[in-house]
Amino acid sequence: MFMILYILHDEGRLDEILTAWDDAGVSGVTILPSTGMGRLRKYSALREDIPLIPSLSDLIDNHEEVLNRTLITLVDSQDLIDRVVKATEEVVGPLVNDNNGILAVLPVLQFYGRRTSNK
Repeated sequence: MFMILYILHDEGRLDEILTAWDDAGVSGVTILPSTGMGRLRKYSALREDIPLIPSLSDLIDNHEEVLNRTLITLVDSQDLIDRVVKATEEVVGPLVNDNNGILAVLPVLQFYGRRTSNK
């Protein structure tokens, strides 16, 4: 079992990514709003409404421009990992290029609570 984490920089491509992953055989995806240090520095330097010691919600509330989308899914095989990487790159372009996102694959030793797909 493996966990795929993908940080999508262009949130406008989320629907395309989800469709591509579904077509590749992914049975479910958790999607989280997220941001990175570079974006925080870029946008927070321009803002005067941030408290001295901000929380993440202070930084992202009503400021969609600082958000990425982090997609998380569990897959059963290397073949499915390869299909997901290929599908992702067909939507955003090569992942080695800047701003196409970051994809990581982690081994999962144990998991609990996942429902099986009806596919």
